[in-house]
Amino acid sequence: MDKCHKFKESRRNFIRQATGAALGFGISGATGFDARAALKDGGLVKLTILHTNDTHSRVEPFPMDGSKYQGLGGAARRAALIGRIRAEEQHVLLLDAGDIFQGTPYFNLYGGEVEMKLMTAMGYDAATMGNHDFDNGLEGFHKQLPHAGFPILCTNYDFSDTLMKGATLPYQVFRKGGMRIGVFGIGIELKGLVADVNFGATQYLDPLKTANKTADLLRNELDCDLVVCLSHLGYSYENKKVSDQVLAAGNRNIDLIIGGHTHTFMEVPEDVKNLAGGVTTINQAGFAGINLGRIDYYFEKKRRSHVKFAAPYLITNG
Repeated sequence: MDKCHKFKESRRNFIRQATGAALGFGISGATGFDARAALKDGGLVKLTILHTNDTHSRVEPFPMDGSKYQGLGGAARRAALIGRIRAEEQHVLLLDAGDIFQGTPYFNLYGGEVEMKLMTAMGYDAATMGNHDFDNGLEGFHKQLPHAGFPILCTNYDFSDTLMKGATLPYQVFRKGGMRIGVFGIGIELKGLVADVNFGATQYLDPLKTANKTADLLRNELDCDLVVCLSHLGYSYENKKVSDQVLAAGNRNIDLIIGGHTHTFMEVPEDVKNLAGGVTTINQAGFAGINLGRIDYYFEKKRRSHVKFAAPYLITNG
């Protein structure tokens, strides 16, 4: 199946999922419920979450050299797409799951400044750190923070004894349409992936315990309607290494895990039964800005319930 056909099919699936979600939520003419009126009067709130991961300094599209991803991606195209979606939707969050740096000469020459400035111009709301964001050491990442007009969220990296102390936040609560959206970041263990000198005195905290503690705080103390984890753990592994699948099954209060690290292209999100008997959803958008992930949530305020549907955008010159 060629890329254009796959993209068109994913959009058809998106519409089918949207229709199914609407019917399941009572948003149909047959039930007498008017979704547009509900959205207008505030009884129903739509939230659009856009997301990337592992963009790896891919500022320009892949070159037309016959390679697998030729002509795909590009920061300018992504920015244009994000702009179009924001013009159509009232409540949008734009998030990134780490590995912003490393992969093209832009990083080698400018150390991450270009990437941070581009993400700021696109209006990213938050990002977390991946292992490659340590490639120029803590000093290299810290140097680029003045160019980031968005918070870096890291819950399980303790930077207390480093120059990064106070430079990141464990979580952020966003308010959209009267809803409270709690977002936090979880990073992969750096030992063995990153040179010791590059992360220095950074202390790595257990991701499962830290994620559960943070999600509990966001849900129960900060009264968040949706809890989102920006994860750079990786989607899944054959061994017992902590992954998004392990985190999804081993938590109680995370609604959505936006993943990274394993460069996994997910056509549709995966729903996992969590410890509370509810659903934690996992999604990941591949790598290099080839895809822009999208998940739409509809919240019904009276019942504090929600439904979702999703499909990725393939970023091309079309």
